[in-house]
Amino acid sequence: MGMMINIIALFIGFAGMELVAHVMHKYVMHGFLWSLHRSHHQKSRGFFEWNDLYFFIFAIPGAALIVFGSLNNFDWRFFLGIGIALYGLTYLIVHDVIIHQRFRWFTKLDNRYIKALRKAHKAHHADVSKDAAVSYGMLWVDEKYFDTDIPTKFSGHNIVF
Repeated sequence: MGMMINIIALFIGFAGMELVAHVMHKYVMHGFLWSLHRSHHQKSRGFFEWNDLYFFIFAIPGAALIVFGSLNNFDWRFFLGIGIALYGLTYLIVHDVIIHQRFRWFTKLDNRYIKALRKAHKAHHADVSKDAAVSYGMLWVDEKYFDTDIPTKFSGHNIVF
């Protein structure tokens, strides 16, 4: 029974982060902490941007759960933290590598889901103002982005579209 709880905790940690990411992105990053996130919606002046500080904000709960869970015989908190950390790794790969191509690793992906992800993110960046954005999630893509003719190619990372 203990292993099943740990697996469920890992799944909840990963899947729950998509909801947390959506809410944080819409109401915090495009809300009272827009001053940090704005850099992501502007033309990049270098590899790093103020928006990258969100990595630490999102990493703290997962790291704390991993530490406290490991100190308590690797209980469910450890696995919940691992789920959050795996979402963070997925975010790095999907958002920074595949979508914005901050690292030129997967530049020629030809997959319907990846194309829809890029279209949704491009729609999010279409208006650079704080209140006008759409599509706040990362992995969940609205069905309409699978069918539209929005171009999927980006001309570099952090370019305003």
